Amino acid sequence: MEQPENISNPENSNLSFTEQVQRLHRLTVYGRWLFVGFLWLTIAPVSLWHLREEIALWRQYFTWVALRYGLAYHPIATIGLAFCIGMTVAILIWQSRNILLGLPQQEKQRLEQQVYRIRQQGPSHPLWKWICH
Repeated sequence: MEQPENISNPENSNLSFTEQVQRLHRLTVYGRWLFVGFLWLTIAPVSLWHLREEIALWRQYFTWVALRYGLAYHPIATIGLAFCIGMTVAILIWQSRNILLGLPQQEKQRLEQQVYRIRQQGPSHPLWKWICH
């Protein structure tokens, strides 16, 4: 028979706490990828739209010089695309590091402190349902 989660059973409480930290980390990963998806669905199309004439030229006569000048003369579109690419690469590197090397101690402590704050605030916290259900 399963015992209900309570503070008098430290093993169950630690297991539950570890699971909650893992859930919070998973939500962090999902949140970051949702943000990148949002960027690619909003900023990238606008940036590409501003580069449409340059893209047509590149399709006919692609040279690295044409690419360089096309991006140089459309700085806002270039910044938008660079931001989308940069955020994607940053999250790929961050997640790869976490998968290959594990979470750094500082990040584990930050997640644990956040779970403590969620537990203290209780059901009124927006993440309560996903972390402490």
